Order: sequence, then C-alpha cells, then structure tokens
Amino acid sequence: MKEKWLMAEGSWQEIKPRITTALESGFDCVLVDRENIERVRELGKIKVACFGVERGTEDILVVGKSGEGDGTTALPKDPSSSLDGALAKTISGTRAAYVVIANKKYEEFAVQMGRIVDYLLVIGTDWKVIPLENMIAGLQGAPVMIISGVKTADEARLALAILEKGADGVLLDSNDPSEIKRVMDAVEQSEKGRIELVSATVTAVKAVGMGDRVCVDTASMMSFGEGMLIGSQAKGFFLVHSESEDSPYVAARPFRVNAGGVHAYIRVGEKTRYLSELKSGDEVTIVSKEGLARTAIVGRAKIEKRPMILIEAEANGQRISTLLQNAETIKLVGSDGTPQPVTDLKAGDEVLVHLEEMARHFGMKIEESIVEQ
Repeated sequence: MKEKWLMAEGSWQEIKPRITTALESGFDCVLVDRENIERVRELGKIKVACFGVERGTEDILVVGKSGEGDGTTALPKDPSSSLDGALAKTISGTRAAYVVIANKKYEEFAVQMGRIVDYLLVIGTDWKVIPLENMIAGLQGAPVMIISGVKTADEARLALAILEKGADGVLLDSNDPSEIKRVMDAVEQSEKGRIELVSATVTAVKAVGMGDRVCVDTASMMSFGEGMLIGSQAKGFFLVHSESEDSPYVAARPFRVNAGGVHAYIRVGEKTRYLSELKSGDEVTIVSKEGLARTAIVGRAKIEKRPMILIEAEANGQRISTLLQNAETIKLVGSDGTPQPVTDLKAGDEVLVHLEEMARHFGMKIEESIVEQ
C-alpha cells in the first residue's frame, strides 16, 4: 500500500481544516510542529511525524530539516557512519530523514541516508523524474520507504509511476484541502492492479440442491461491471457480479457480492482465501470487467442456506466450475461485459474468467501437481 503524508506546519487554526480533510480521506501520516502533536491525536487516529533531533511524543521523528538535509549545514563527508551514529544516539523506534535534492551530491546523500532510516522524505527543487528514478534504483532491496514530496495530484501520479514501482508514498505540501482529495484519488488509481480476464464457454448449468453460501458485504460501493473472482478450483475463477443493479425482486445493494458456496476460493491480491474464512475487517479484491483490481474492506460475511446451482465452463483447455446461489439476482459477467443472471445461463454462453498457471498451497502459488475436480 502506498503511504499518504500531509505536510501541515503552521498555526493550528490554519492547518486544522487540512488535517481534518486528510483524516477523512484516509491519509496515513501528518507532519506537524511539535506543539500540534496532541491536537492532531484529538482529531482522530493517524500517525504523527515531527521535525527535530530528539525524541518526543511523535510517532516518527524526522531529522534533516534545518540541518544537512536542506543545506543549512554542510553535508558530512561520510554520512553512513557519522549520521548513523548520531541517529542511533538520538532516535529510538521509527527513524526518518528529510532531504531536499538540490543537486547530485544531495541525491547521493539521500541514498546513503535511505540505508539507515525507515522513511526517506525527498523533496525536489527543479527535478521531476531522474533523481527519483536514481534513488529508487539505488535503494532497491533496502528496508526503507521512499516518500516523495509533491504539491499537486499530477506530481503524485508521476512519482507513484516512476520505474513502474514508483515511490512508496507521497508527502503533499498544499494549502488546498481539495488537493488532498485529488491526491488520494491519484494514489488509489496507482494501486489498481490489472488481472487478465479471458472468455470461457459455459458447458453445463445444473441445480444441485441446498448448500451454505456466502454474501460478502463490503465497506465500498461497486459499480456496473465490478465483482469478485470466485471458483471451486484454484486454477480458475469466475467474475461474479456485484448486486449493483436494481431488479424486480430486490433493490440494488452495490456493496454486496453474493459470492457462492462456503468451500469456494476468492482471489485476494496475489493469494486465495476460502469464502468461509472471511470476516469483518478483512481485505478483498474487487475486479472490473476490464480487469482493473482494487481493494475493499469486508463489512460482514453472511452465511445462509440457499438453493445452489453448479456452473461449469471451459477456457484454454481448462475445465473450471463454481457453485452459486440459484437466484435471478446472482450474475456472472458475460464476455461482452454484461451481467448474466445464473438462472438464464445455458451451455454455449460466454463468461469472463481468470485462469491460473500454478497450483496453490495455503492460498499461495506453488509449482506442484494438484488435481481439483
């Protein structure tokens, strides 16, 4: 997950509206003056960072401002030894460094600092891409999160896309509360993965009697064409549509996917889970008909006995299946992106599925021969 930080230095009356907006938008951390730390905590639960040289009540102490990091003090000849020793003496817990990239020497200094801190806050001057690319490459494999300073959502999009991996987060410095919302949207868009969907041909549709099925109600609204990837075998998943459409039988519930039998797999990120395991607070993956994936939080998972229907299909020579509730409101996504009620499905229809090349063990991909029927 990319981190969202807000620079909020200044008088409390001036920064309070911005911090409130950041809290409401889902930001992870605010960087404030020391006298405002407890005031932030009174507003809500969020990490609080503060500039300084000695540990106080902040969650993250950031060194470098009014020092080596912004040119106030000359750069040390050997940052990896002199600053590491200083940091070890002055900072316990989470360590962060602030560096203004004024030239190549400060870029190199930032990389050295990135090897001895938990967070590296890098602020550009007249650069946009190359120095950040160099720092991301130079710190590849290091246990540090690179947070890039930005002033707009456009700058955030650029920072989060550099070298495909992008920065680990952004530090927004803006007086405009609306920019906070735009940056949050930019971060959410950058975190959307892409999952390959292919067309599968339905080979059988059969009512099979009663079973326990799971409704997954999320804390997010889904739109037309969105749902979750569900399957009885880990090698293949059907895109089960959300209840985002009104019907003659029930009002739309765009937060819900009636996902299927308790035994079924649901694809969550790069892993799978059983539907029966899901509970409030868990993460699930929402997938669109275009294959765009985003994360949502489970509000509740309801298990109830319902009549079930077996759907079997074939794609690229693989046979896959799933069990869904036998009802008009339960839909798969057709190959044309249109939701298809399971009660109308018949052999020969085309639906969207996702296929896996590897088997899975405890939800993780593994090169092993596993047969699931």
